[in-house]
Amino acid sequence: MRNLLVVLAVVLFSAAAVATDLSGTWSADVVLDAGSGTAKFVLKQEGNALSGTYSGALGEAKVSGSVKGDDVEWSFDSPDAGKIVYKGKIAGEKIKGTVEYGDLGKGSFSAERKK
Repeated sequence: MRNLLVVLAVVLFSAAAVATDLSGTWSADVVLDAGSGTAKFVLKQEGNALSGTYSGALGEAKVSGSVKGDDVEWSFDSPDAGKIVYKGKIAGEKIKGTVEYGDLGKGSFSAERKK
């Protein structure tokens, strides 16, 4: 019985330790005070660290960020708008949250992984 409990505890711990890997291409619908648009992110996750690229209305930029459980945050700099910061919650193949687009204002986003 004790061995069964140990095995069960290991299995549950292993399942909890495996988080969603955000590596891949994501398409985000963004709604800001200044208007709306779409952004494309190509992300690579290594442990809790995120890196990748942004492409959208502000051109292209390198992205960096982090993942903690189902919370994710990434950012990049734009010469036209300043620092851009995305903060969201991961729900399977989707991420929803808030965004601060530097001088362009604040808003929300909804992203979905492209297959």
